[in-house]
Amino acid sequence: MSDTVDKERGESGPASDALTKTPDAAATGDGAAVDPRLLVREQGFAGYLTDFKRRLKGGELGSLPVVLGLIIIAVIFQSLNENFLSAGSVSDIGVYIAGTGIMATGIVFVLLLGEIDLSVGSVAGVGAAVWAVLSVTNGVNDWLAVVIAIGSGLAIGTLHGFFFARVGVPAFVVTLAGFLGWSGLQIWLMGSEGSINTPEGSVVEDLTGYYFEDIAAAYGLALVAVLAYGAALLTDAKRRRAARLPFRPVSEIVVRTAVVAVVAFVAAYVLNQSRGLPLALVLFLAVLVLADFVVRRTTYGRQIFAVGGNAEAARRAGINVERVRITVFGIAGMLAAFGGLFIASLSGGATKSLGAGNTLMNVIAAAVIGGTSLFGGRGKIWSALLGILVIQSIQQGLNLLGMASEIQYMITGAVLLAAVVIDSVSRRTQKTAGRT
Repeated sequence: MSDTVDKERGESGPASDALTKTPDAAATGDGAAVDPRLLVREQGFAGYLTDFKRRLKGGELGSLPVVLGLIIIAVIFQSLNENFLSAGSVSDIGVYIAGTGIMATGIVFVLLLGEIDLSVGSVAGVGAAVWAVLSVTNGVNDWLAVVIAIGSGLAIGTLHGFFFARVGVPAFVVTLAGFLGWSGLQIWLMGSEGSINTPEGSVVEDLTGYYFEDIAAAYGLALVAVLAYGAALLTDAKRRRAARLPFRPVSEIVVRTAVVAVVAFVAAYVLNQSRGLPLALVLFLAVLVLADFVVRRTTYGRQIFAVGGNAEAARRAGINVERVRITVFGIAGMLAAFGGLFIASLSGGATKSLGAGNTLMNVIAAAVIGGTSLFGGRGKIWSALLGILVIQSIQQGLNLLGMASEIQYMITGAVLLAAVVIDSVSRRTQKTAGRT
């Protein structure tokens, strides 16, 4: 089963390696012939170019469409308004993406199962309402109120998962009912006033209002990220080499780390030209790193891909499908409530309408636009970051141009449709090429 999971994630697994060998093994003449795709790293730039063309023909687009989209968006809006890539604008984007991005991270987990959660906006509203009622209205310790609010999202998501996995109610129906029911609970919790303002100096206010002004903070985070990324690549290469699997050479690791370093330090420089490193961005990145570790480096993560790829096959392989489904919806609910606190921080408080409007659309669109498949079993946690960057960049650019909100909806909808079309065509191409 782990072999199937590795294939879905675009990685070489033991099953695929049964008919291939590492370049070292090929040099010694030990065993069967080597798959030519494993030799691209020995052929230099020409080898990588050949492999890149092969992947495109096979429908393995990865993050290429969304990265190209971000570049095009930046070029277009910068040419129309020179303030788009200014330090202040970039800093604002970094803050605005946090809440919706955290919610989208939870949706990525659900989409990997091949399911959908329509309740995230309502759950976000309930989380914000629970915090506001406890902390502001009833004087409960601010940190304790935050923990209870996030815990309420976890409980709600777990309840959704229970009805889906154990009772057998379709996830679409369960979460649609949740969307309606939790919206009612949110309105009831808020009472007749309809809104509760965020107190000055509260934990929730600091979520999007606090900045690390010392330039060492941004540069330090960039350095830690680069070192951690390089160390992870080296460790993975060492592990795969010991297992006699294809591994990245040191030269490729150096190039990859250098690219990440350029992006990280340029971002740190730009942020330091404004108000410094936003706490909201730090927390969002922390959620992404933790979620990515869970999905890619743990048995539980491999089980998610297995269930999303083929639930019946996963069950026959001994995976507790019900447990995986329940916990995934629990994670989505927890992150939805956490994201709701960021939205409350940005809007100045909890309201009856928090999480309504286009929140659900943006959350799901971020995950899909970023590259997570709607059909399950394929995607990456970092899709949440890429997707919400696309959406927020479009919104930021249109706001700078003074465009109406309905124009933003139409453009975002078109981008979402394009992402789904690309995903569908990619899957069809892979099937035709015999790679699914």
